[in-house]
Amino acid sequence: MKKPLKRIKHKAPKIKKPARAGFDAMLGMIETARTRAMAAVNNALIDLYWNIGEHISRRIDEDGWGHATVEELAVYVNRRHPGMSGYSASNLWRMRQFYDTYRDQPKLAPLVRELSWSHNLLILGKCKGQEEREFYIHCCLRERWGKRDLDRQINGALFERSILSPPKLAPLVRELYPEALDIFKDACLVEFLQLPSDHSEADLHTKLIEQLKRFIIELGRDFCLVGSKYRIQVGRRDFELDLLFFNRALNALVAIELKIEEFQPEHLGKLEFYLEALDRQIRKQHERPTIGVLLCATKDSEVVEYALSRSLSPALVAEYQTKMPDKRLLESKLHEFFALAESQAGMKAIEGPVTSQARKIAKTKKQESKARR
Repeated sequence: MKKPLKRIKHKAPKIKKPARAGFDAMLGMIETARTRAMAAVNNALIDLYWNIGEHISRRIDEDGWGHATVEELAVYVNRRHPGMSGYSASNLWRMRQFYDTYRDQPKLAPLVRELSWSHNLLILGKCKGQEEREFYIHCCLRERWGKRDLDRQINGALFERSILSPPKLAPLVRELYPEALDIFKDACLVEFLQLPSDHSEADLHTKLIEQLKRFIIELGRDFCLVGSKYRIQVGRRDFELDLLFFNRALNALVAIELKIEEFQPEHLGKLEFYLEALDRQIRKQHERPTIGVLLCATKDSEVVEYALSRSLSPALVAEYQTKMPDKRLLESKLHEFFALAESQAGMKAIEGPVTSQARKIAKTKKQESKARR
């Protein structure tokens, strides 16, 4: 009886370090080319949908096209190109809506071409006004959100929260990091952690580490984790900072302290102590001063403002929310905000720092009000 032949295992040749560097460079070229190709394909597709929407819109105005005609067009396209998706009657109407929405928006029209069609459909379908659409378009491009991330942020009313609750920053943060207003949020939505109502700081910390990828997405782009329970030694004592990140855009370390209770002024003292230690021991010469973030369960904005007003450290206070906010309540408050912004007295009554987008929106509303008069 013949013995079965043994399979000869061929070992992959070891790649020498000099060759590996060359291979990595070539791999980078391939990946860059693929990214550019995908972007070019997406731009071409959005351009096509824009042109189709323009054609349908013009035919509606000039020739009286209606729903029946567009349905016939969808059937005609399907017959000529069977199996080709994306040209149903409902999608053709969306193309027309897409064109009509941005046709008179020269600043936004080029930007929407950088987003996928699914991103554009979400923004068109869920955003009620030009300001809200502009807000999420810029956020998508800056943060590189996927479709799910965009949907979650819209459902979580990020636009309303950003307008009504701008981040509270210490004076030194505004001086050293004016761009921080657009990077940090006043509230982080962490409903994905599924924390119980009686959770502890240890529970919050553990869940954040388990869901680190989603938490970083919630924080914003360019945040990189340096350490969890980061050990700092001062004198003969050891201290533990809850989370230490590095933000590439700011070129600075970001220290985060977690508090499951309402913000108290004394919390700021401990955070400032950590910032001093990090700047003396950890920060590199080319990096900017460390920023501190107190992530509290709740906060009184006036207490926070008082506590930060004379702080000499670059710190800010934010709150985390374990449940989606009531969007109807936020929308009603947003209407109140716009009503105030329409008059001179209202504008003076709005105090505290606001994001650059909030300033633009308030200014636009004021101009519209003057035009109506």
